[in-house]
Amino acid sequence: MNNAPFSARRRALLEMLGDGVAIVPTAPERLRNRDSHYPYRFDSYFWHLSGFPEPEAALVLVGGDSPRSILFCREKNAERETWEGFRHGPDTAREVFGFDEAYAFGELERRLPELIAGRPALWHALGYDAEWDARVIAALNRARVEARSGRRAPELIRDPRAVLDRMRLVKDRHELETMRRAAAIASAGHLRAMRACRPGLAEYQLEAELSHEFRRRGAAGHAFPPIVAGGDKACVLHYVGNDQPLADRALVLIDAGCELDGYAADITRTFPVNGEFGAVQRDVYQIVLAAQAAAVAAIRPGAPFIAYHDAAVRVLAQGLADLGLLAGDLDGLIESEAYKPFYMHRTGHWLGLDVHDAGDYKNGDDWTALVPGMTLTVEPGLYFRPGPDIPEHLRGIGVRIEDDVVVTGDGAEVYTSAPRTVAGIEEAMRRD
Repeated sequence: MNNAPFSARRRALLEMLGDGVAIVPTAPERLRNRDSHYPYRFDSYFWHLSGFPEPEAALVLVGGDSPRSILFCREKNAERETWEGFRHGPDTAREVFGFDEAYAFGELERRLPELIAGRPALWHALGYDAEWDARVIAALNRARVEARSGRRAPELIRDPRAVLDRMRLVKDRHELETMRRAAAIASAGHLRAMRACRPGLAEYQLEAELSHEFRRRGAAGHAFPPIVAGGDKACVLHYVGNDQPLADRALVLIDAGCELDGYAADITRTFPVNGEFGAVQRDVYQIVLAAQAAAVAAIRPGAPFIAYHDAAVRVLAQGLADLGLLAGDLDGLIESEAYKPFYMHRTGHWLGLDVHDAGDYKNGDDWTALVPGMTLTVEPGLYFRPGPDIPEHLRGIGVRIEDDVVVTGDGAEVYTSAPRTVAGIEEAMRRD
């Protein structure tokens, strides 16, 4: 376990706390049904600061002249480990993960009032989790009762997520290395799905190809429910049924990414089920691909977040005019949002521990300026849902192309590598 990146993040947050105290719990285990749980996944904020993978844990950061990080976690328990697997326990966790102190989770209720007493501010995400709100309120009330000793309870409660969001928005070297590895695995999964695709398969069979490759290469699995949408299902933005047969001469859109060490990759590819684009499919695809290239070219330090969306919209609107779906002055078409029936979403989002990662897109009325180390997706698309207003040759065509990008010192690096061009896709799918 390389705890250096996590220790550095804790130190950075401690400096921001002043004399305050922050409480950052991990996620609870969740029941799927009766006595079966969903696969456990830690809280992203907690993981960002700790790297500790177990449930029933919380991090307490105490600022001031003697800053310290304290982990509360499950005790060692031979019987439970027989059923559920290894537990670090406080002593091992302190040593392995680099905490200053560690105690049993059951000690939290007793120790927390003492840790917050005499502190001006308590940093806690009030309203996010009712159970944790109750714990914190109980600790505050106990600290208030003991105020006669001369140490007052915190008078200010602050939400640490705003500070943590800014920290998470710019990735450090450790995070970028992990995200590049996740992207390589996800890219391999998409390539496997392309090569396996043929008419008559079910959408879920391509999903299984992705799942196999993700796990085979060491990822935890999917970072989000995958979209495998054949034919006109590609025009449903969040389609996750994945249970229909794949028709010859149709396109299939796959939006899927893996999770590795907590970090997500997010890739979308659209390709012909039979391995060869039809003429109209190719025309639509080339418009979306050109929009993506224009968007990537607009990503650079200092540019507002919205700039790359605007660049993509301009290409897409012109493409819709070239297809005969829009008419008029290009600037007017953009200003009136005439393109929106065919392109209704933004061109991307932040990416990291969450597939739609933490961080503000705007500061007040101003869009967030891009800086090196920010990671985001670039995913323009065009969607022609079947209907009387859509020319018959376009009905049911949905195309989206999505890649993962990191802002560099002089532009952007696309670090996902699944085949993207028409020629590259057809070559990958060729079965000679």
